[in-house]
Amino acid sequence: MPHQILISAISRSRKQAFRTTRKLSDLILQKSMVIAVFVVITAMIAPLLLHAQTRDDSLQSQVQINSYIIKETGSSKVLMAKDIDRPVSPASLTKILTCIMAIESGRLDQDVLITKESTMVEPSKAGFIQGDKIKLIDLVKAAMVNSSNDAAFAMAIYLSGNIDSFVASMNYKAKMIGMKNSRFTNPAGFDKGIYAGNISTAEDLLRLTEYAVRNPVFNQVARLEKAVFMEQTTHKVYCLRTHNKLLDKYPYAVGIKTGFTTKAGGCLIARAIKDNKDILLVMLNAKTDRWNVAANLFEMAFMDRIPNPDLALSGRFVVQGHSRPEAVAPVKKVHKSKKQMIAGQKSIKKSKKQMIAGQKSIKKSKKQMIAGQKSIKKSKKQVIAGQKSIKKSKKQMIAEQKNSRKSKKRELVASKPVRKNKKKVTLTLSCKPVVPSNQICNNDQAYRNVAS
Repeated sequence: MPHQILISAISRSRKQAFRTTRKLSDLILQKSMVIAVFVVITAMIAPLLLHAQTRDDSLQSQVQINSYIIKETGSSKVLMAKDIDRPVSPASLTKILTCIMAIESGRLDQDVLITKESTMVEPSKAGFIQGDKIKLIDLVKAAMVNSSNDAAFAMAIYLSGNIDSFVASMNYKAKMIGMKNSRFTNPAGFDKGIYAGNISTAEDLLRLTEYAVRNPVFNQVARLEKAVFMEQTTHKVYCLRTHNKLLDKYPYAVGIKTGFTTKAGGCLIARAIKDNKDILLVMLNAKTDRWNVAANLFEMAFMDRIPNPDLALSGRFVVQGHSRPEAVAPVKKVHKSKKQMIAGQKSIKKSKKQMIAGQKSIKKSKKQMIAGQKSIKKSKKQVIAGQKSIKKSKKQMIAEQKNSRKSKKRELVASKPVRKNKKKVTLTLSCKPVVPSNQICNNDQAYRNVAS
């Protein structure tokens, strides 16, 4: 009877746990459907917002960039250009010339002793210490990847003995490459104080880049996102990362160099390869987000949508050689797309909040489900304990039955000698001697002896 009661209680707890689990599963399914709907809506809105933002950026960016040039490598045709002969400060793009000269020196495996002069420069710096020994190829990586000024000065002093001699070699090399409107004053790209007058043009920097990418070592270094190398004496490890955010924003980008000073603004020489097209972009003195602008310009170049810089001032761009209505974007439509974008962003934020609330509700239901599962496990344990108790009681009953049987057997065994004694007494009484009647009263003692 107790066993049946326990089993019925357990079955009831299992049914309750099953109902609780089913309710939680239904709740989770409903929340998941709500979240899925929000995700689908977001996925539908996002491309429209991205398209509107891309178009707006492409319209405004051309006005906010001092000069730029876009050209496919191996082709003489310039895809897009603006003020390509305008002399401006190239900032750290200067290091491309410094690095290609170091690569062509044929001494990349040699150790370079870091001097005090090369450490006394402004950031960005790798953090070399006077007396360090760094291989020349590692200095090239530090200058190209991390734009380290101490690496550029260390290379210049090692290759030519001093900065002035190396600058003279830089200007000579620039003329040999065909950079007609460039003049360099230092190997790193500083443009103020004693290094004022470090200038170049978008066209000259494109020539320099086209020359440099023909070198396989330069190509390998220009694609790196980080440089890891070791000091040769103390074995200190340097790990330097790139400043080129275009590598994260645009999947087809493959380097090459970034630059920035207060005077030069944001500068970038970038390369992208897509659908067997290899395109170079030089951007100087950008007053806007150069990473998004570069990605937009690359996409237009790959799609053969070439904007006219003169029409950029009026807020629209056209595809050269074709009259495509979809390529014309009036200013009013741009403003309208901005409003739609803002409204879409608000809708996305609202859906995000609802999604977060749904996630919290799901977490809460998960906790409840876990608690229900724990309750089920607890009831299972109780069932198992009850079953064990029943088995134990059964064993005790069997043991008691065995003991009772043993006691009965013992009683039977003990009763057998008593029966034997009774038989003996009976036989003795039956064999007592016959006493004459006249001696019965006189011979009590003999009777007693016989009776005993």
